[in-house]
Amino acid sequence: MDMQFQRSYRVGIDVGGTFTDVVAIGADGRILVRKVASTPGDLSRGSAQGVAELLAANGIRAEEVDVVVHATTTATNAVLEAKGARTALITTAGFRDILEFRRVRVPELYNLAYVKPAPLVPRQLRFEVAERLGPLGQVWRPLDENSVRTAAARIAASGAEAVAICLLHSYANPAHEKRVRAIVEEVLGDKVFVTCSHEILPEMREYERTSTTVINAYLGPVMKAYLKRLEERLIEFGTGRALHVMTSGGGQMSLKAAMNKPAYLVESGPAAGVIAAARIAKRLDLPNIITLDMGGTTAKTAIIEDAEPAKTSEFEVGAGINLSSKLVRGAGYAIKLPFIDVSEIGAGGGSMIWFDKGGALKVGPESAGSEPGPVCYGKGGKVATLTDAFLTLGYVNSKYLVGGALGLHGEIARQAIREQVADPVGIDLHDGAYGAVTVAVANMVRAVKSVSTYRGRDPRGYTLIAFGGNGPLVGAMIAHELSMARVLVPPHSGVLSACGLLMADHEQELVRSYPALTTECDPEELQAAYAELSRNAVATLTSEGFPPEDIEVRRFADLRYAGQAYELTVPVPGTGVPVMTEIDSAFHNEHHKTYSHMSTTEPVGLVSIRIVASVRTPQPSEELGGAPDTIDAEAQPVTREVYFGKARGLHVVPVLRRADLRAAERAGPLLIEEYDSTCLVPPGASARTDRWNNIVITLEPRA
Repeated sequence: MDMQFQRSYRVGIDVGGTFTDVVAIGADGRILVRKVASTPGDLSRGSAQGVAELLAANGIRAEEVDVVVHATTTATNAVLEAKGARTALITTAGFRDILEFRRVRVPELYNLAYVKPAPLVPRQLRFEVAERLGPLGQVWRPLDENSVRTAAARIAASGAEAVAICLLHSYANPAHEKRVRAIVEEVLGDKVFVTCSHEILPEMREYERTSTTVINAYLGPVMKAYLKRLEERLIEFGTGRALHVMTSGGGQMSLKAAMNKPAYLVESGPAAGVIAAARIAKRLDLPNIITLDMGGTTAKTAIIEDAEPAKTSEFEVGAGINLSSKLVRGAGYAIKLPFIDVSEIGAGGGSMIWFDKGGALKVGPESAGSEPGPVCYGKGGKVATLTDAFLTLGYVNSKYLVGGALGLHGEIARQAIREQVADPVGIDLHDGAYGAVTVAVANMVRAVKSVSTYRGRDPRGYTLIAFGGNGPLVGAMIAHELSMARVLVPPHSGVLSACGLLMADHEQELVRSYPALTTECDPEELQAAYAELSRNAVATLTSEGFPPEDIEVRRFADLRYAGQAYELTVPVPGTGVPVMTEIDSAFHNEHHKTYSHMSTTEPVGLVSIRIVASVRTPQPSEELGGAPDTIDAEAQPVTREVYFGKARGLHVVPVLRRADLRAAERAGPLLIEEYDSTCLVPPGASARTDRWNNIVITLEPRA
């Protein structure tokens, strides 16, 4: 048989605010990459274009693509830009305004004038039904079906596109919610997207459960339409047979599941990059990692310990921010679902440079995106951006961005920096550009601290893995500010998130409320509860075509000290009857690790139990280490003038390929140019490549 027809590829598509990255990994471990501009009007168009270009450029037949895994910013942007569906809420009588009350928290402690963002469901679209359950699921007041029919009729007249159903204590007894759903669907038919809280988040805490359910409904019609368009575009040229979607918790889910539970997709792109970094950390036996993923619109940071990314079930999105709500609460809309604990700020290559009313220089969070893009793109952008500053300083090659496919216009970039940044404060052009970069670096330093210093971790003991289109440019600068000694830049760093899509396992996570003190908990009953969750998760994965023998089930418990308001999640080892003393011990250790104190004499309360059923994804045979250089091997060495601030001045810097670092370690300053990113090694640092072709930057200690 002709070997050509035995080839198979898995394709990952990561849609960012500026670029859409496409990566294909062959059965032989070969990695192929393609970057195209994102298409804001219809992001599925850019995704399909990127896949088509990659296949055509490498002679891959559509039928040779086995699976496509996708990460998208569509869900995040719909909330950030308030472009979700017109949504109605049905809730228990007396709880109509829970979205207004929220929690008594504000992100700006001393700002008495702070105004929280308006609820995603306006008051006129929030409807009450007569019913009441007790906290253990007992029926205190039967459901009045006439009140449900009245609410459904009013929703039909309102023109709502989605309905969120969240009744009090439905996590303990979903019977009323199920009946409400049946009546709503009977009245409204299939014209609206319906979400019940017991399906998306069967846990206590009424505000978080209501908010999460509302977000799922708010995103439902938008994400369903988007994913359907993407599937159709991929099917057009034969690659849409098996389309999976990345979740914010670091796993993959089926297309059908993603359409029903779009709230799981809010941070899908950033999660993929962290998964790839975790695989690299495991390969290199690096126990402590901080990731920096900087693209065209945002910068994301996360922490990885023992090759496992930190996770959270408390997240807030909206009001211009996306972050774990462990520390800062009240700014956005709460989502209580599994998330890789990523802090995201508006600092990317397209971030606009501006001055506030007090004359302070600011960078971001508003971005020029891909249309019109930075001034240097020559597509009509008028406001100076960070990419314009990079070009002015000599950090990037005006003729070799994305392998030369995107030429930059240096003169208009310098003019924009001069007129909008340098001249207003009476400084030199280069100092103005360097000032903008310094501000952006300071913003990203705070993001790194939010996942390390602010959580009891000292970043000096960690390695920074820098990736994304711009991460390798600023990684060493950020590490220097934090006194970190080492930065690692993996091959294909500019498209690492797309690579991570193809490394993520297929997962199904289920949770159940289980309030009890561990000392009073019956281990046999707890085991039965875990077994029931496991059966349900395994059944879901087998229905999607995965063999039962390939499914691994892991158990977790959400715990807190009695009287505490928030819990920590710890693993519950094994598959047999849980040992409660071992669970207590794991919680004490995690509490000390997170908060630097614990109290072994305090009673421990079990809040919820959860299981994660997963199917392992085959990893690239050489991880990312066998990647070929993407710049012509015969190209002559070149140099470029690069400015490093007043203290270090202007340097003539050699421009290298990754392969040039294999022979020996090189002292900075250096530039390493590749198809998908540029790596900057500043003065005082040195760089080499390791056996897996990672660039390892070693920094001098801070004075």
